[in-house]
Amino acid sequence: MMENCVEHPLFGGALSSAFPLRFQDLSNIREVPDNQEVFADPNRDEILIFELLELKNDVQDAGSAVWFLQDLASEQNDDGEVVLEYSSTTEEADALRYRDIPAIVSSAIGQTAISKERQGREAQNIVRVYLANVRLKGVATDVLITAYEPILINPLSVSAQTVGAGLATPAIQAGCLAMSDVFKAAVSSFKVHEWSVFGSGA
Repeated sequence: MMENCVEHPLFGGALSSAFPLRFQDLSNIREVPDNQEVFADPNRDEILIFELLELKNDVQDAGSAVWFLQDLASEQNDDGEVVLEYSSTTEEADALRYRDIPAIVSSAIGQTAISKERQGREAQNIVRVYLANVRLKGVATDVLITAYEPILINPLSVSAQTVGAGLATPAIQAGCLAMSDVFKAAVSSFKVHEWSVFGSGA
């Protein structure tokens, strides 16, 4: 039986999103920046991150998800390489409208190499990265929803101790919702309950 998605409160309940219960909140386990909420399934080394950033006005709406994906890759590996699989069309999200200004949502999927817990290049894993940029222009905020799905686990990575080295087990074989579907659910169910979380401008 495939798992269900459950609504999770974010940033003290000011926001929310729905995804499977197997994703544990890491905020109490490790140090997480104030502008992030991080959830993970340690048994599958899958990660879901919600991040609030100041709106980047110099980045075009249509290419914003690709821009953030490439920026993320450059932060997380030495050469900043990311193989872009595809970029979706940009859509308006009326449900996230603020002062009659709709949110703009774009998404992109890529593949890159990352290392965990400050390990070097020799311990990098190959991961698929799903990224959505929800542009809340009314409150000058870029919301990033990022999902990491391991493809190949390096035997030198700390991840290998939990999930094993080599090709990652497909989600369906483990009775889990595919990460692509977890990502879609998290993005489509994203809600703002208290606009004041975005500061005095809200």
